[in-house]
Amino acid sequence: MLKEKTVLLCVTGSIAAYKAADLASRLTQAGARVNVAMSEAATRLIGPVTFRALTGRIVATSLWENGAKHNMGHISLAESADIVVIAPATANIIAKLAAGISDDIISCSVLATRAPVIVAPAMNVNMFQNVVTQGNIARLRARGFTIVESPSGRLASGATGEGRLADIQTIVDAIEKTVHRRKDLAGKHIVVTAGGTEEPIDPARHIGNRATGKMGYALAESAKDRGASVSLITAPTLLTRPLEVEVIEVRTATEMKEAVNVEIRNADVLIMAAAVSDYAPKNISPTKIKKEHAPELILELIRTPDILGQVKGNLVKVGFAAESDDIIANARKKLAEKSLDLIVVNDITSEGSGFGVDTNRVIVLDRDGNEDTLPLLSKREVADRILDRVVKLV
Repeated sequence: MLKEKTVLLCVTGSIAAYKAADLASRLTQAGARVNVAMSEAATRLIGPVTFRALTGRIVATSLWENGAKHNMGHISLAESADIVVIAPATANIIAKLAAGISDDIISCSVLATRAPVIVAPAMNVNMFQNVVTQGNIARLRARGFTIVESPSGRLASGATGEGRLADIQTIVDAIEKTVHRRKDLAGKHIVVTAGGTEEPIDPARHIGNRATGKMGYALAESAKDRGASVSLITAPTLLTRPLEVEVIEVRTATEMKEAVNVEIRNADVLIMAAAVSDYAPKNISPTKIKKEHAPELILELIRTPDILGQVKGNLVKVGFAAESDDIIANARKKLAEKSLDLIVVNDITSEGSGFGVDTNRVIVLDRDGNEDTLPLLSKREVADRILDRVVKLV
């Protein structure tokens, strides 16, 4: 799986740096091209010569060395990588990456790459559990970084707790899984909807919901990273438009339905992550309604179109259900009524799950009656897990 893949192994100044030599050796034996970048602190714990001997390739320790020879050092390392692995990752490098700081060979390379990034933390238990470190790790997860969990155990300081570097085979497994994911949707066209639609009352007001589009955007990014061509149909949102993804902007449920009908003509998968308004005003005022003219405003509402229910054709259909009670029963009803292959349901009253947050806790249901309950994860990790299921269906 790793044969002919280029891995950029970044080694930082944790006492676990010596274990990175074993990782470099295993990756090389698996057929990968392993380039190594080391922080100055890491070189005090293990020598660059060790990695050069194990890999037979570049070992970069500074932004300023061999720049011409290596085509601007960090840039060539970043652009040539199929995957970037930071193992061990100290609290310092995690903080830099979370803040977007780029002042050494590793932080610059990570900032310059478009390859997936895996981070394997290793540090003192108190540093690891510090709210700042945990917040930085959460930010990296939200941006699509894969975090290899630190197990509990005896640390170099003699303390016991979280912060140990994960087992080397666990890191290798994460690398292989990520590389495999990288192109498992190549040649597929995926349509994703995102955000909350807005149904105008007048030029200043609308009926809407609390959806921010984060889940849909995470799905679009993940599908793109896995090799798919992606059409993202998005309701209004403040999110940055993803690169290398076709973005179609809509506002209302009717506009979203029209866009979906166009985009699914050559699609393999439709993922309806958008929160579509169920109702719209029957009459829209062409001018702003003045409160002094209408002290009591009564709106007559009509149902908006059922976008997912009317979609026909030979494509995989994935729906979402944001529920507050009887979530499984309501989701199964929607799964059957709309002839879906999968439905992703979450309890919007649960802390950290639902609208406006970077995390989600969902249950994925299929038409065969199976239920896959996921723990609280970043929305990017949820997107990856959903697409793992989609890959099997397509």
